[in-house]
Formats: sequence, C-alpha cells, structure tokens
Amino acid sequence: MFTPARNVSRALAELVELAPPTRRVPPLTLTLPHGERLSVPFTSHFASDPVDCSAGGTLELDTSIMVGVDDAVREYVEGRGLELDELGRVRIGYVYLTVRFAPALHPHFASLQFTAATSGMSRMFERSASIRAVFTGLAAAARGVCCLLDTEIDTVRLCRLNGETTRETVPGPRFAAYRDLAAAWPGQK
Repeated sequence: MFTPARNVSRALAELVELAPPTRRVPPLTLTLPHGERLSVPFTSHFASDPVDCSAGGTLELDTSIMVGVDDAVREYVEGRGLELDELGRVRIGYVYLTVRFAPALHPHFASLQFTAATSGMSRMFERSASIRAVFTGLAAAARGVCCLLDTEIDTVRLCRLNGETTRETVPGPRFAAYRDLAAAWPGQK
C-alpha cells in the first residue's frame, strides 16, 4: 500500500483497531516523522522497546490482525484451535509490516508492505476476499493512493487506486509497468 507520508499514523491507528482484543505483549511506543507518537499492541523485531522513526527511514512491526472468515480463511485456520470473536472474525498472525517513509522513488509517500509469515498464509492472502477487504479498508482509511497484492509471479494485482476499488494487474492493459501506475497517483505528473 502507498499512502501520503503524513497519513501513516492514520493507517497505524486503523491497524490497531484490527488487532486482537487481548494483548499478549506490552504496548510498543512509536515516534513517527514530525514527532508524532503512537502506542501500538504489536512488537518490532519481537521486542517492545520504543522505536524512533522521527528522522524517517524504515519501521518494522510484527502484527496480528482480526479478519472475517471466508472459505480461504476457514481453510487456513482449520485445525489451529482459533476461535471466532463476537464479530465473526479470527486472529491471523504474525503478519509482518514494513513501513518505508519517503521511499526514494516517491518521496512524498510511504509504503506499507504487509508480508505473510508462511507460504500457507501467503496463499490464503491471495485467495481470500476477506483479507483483501482488510487491506483495501486500511488503504481507504489512510487515504492511500494504491493497494497492491504481490502474487509472487510476473504481475501484481491492483486492488485499490486513487480511492476506487479495482481488479487490474500490473503489467496489464491499463498499466504496462509499475512506473505507469505510480504516474497515476495524485501529484505525480
């Protein structure tokens, strides 16, 4: 997901709302660019030591998220002893998050890259409409310019672009390459 850099705190606040209700670790204090501080129920490198990203750079978090159950999620969690919460969601984790503030090619944006911890989880991410809804919802909440699903083949699936849900691929008929997609973001021309 790519979002204007100023919206990372909004994305993280929304991610906190998706965290399992019971904390197994002490809260992690983050200092974001421009001095903004947040407390999150996740770890960074499996530790709860404060993380200072006030100068930019990269933030890495170890997260768990609650997702609605569809067939792909049900198949993934089957036999794992995970219970549904009162909203019909189940805990998925670890999901690793790498936030890159102001990447070189897009200095006014931040990238939030969520990575599945296992191959089985990765396949579930690719098949699950519920998982896509979680990540496109995060992109919408953070006013992200795009949300991509890397299928680890020659194309990526574009799930959201400039506020609209889409089912395109890159490369594809509309975007021959990633740079064409990035050129479609607001403020890139």
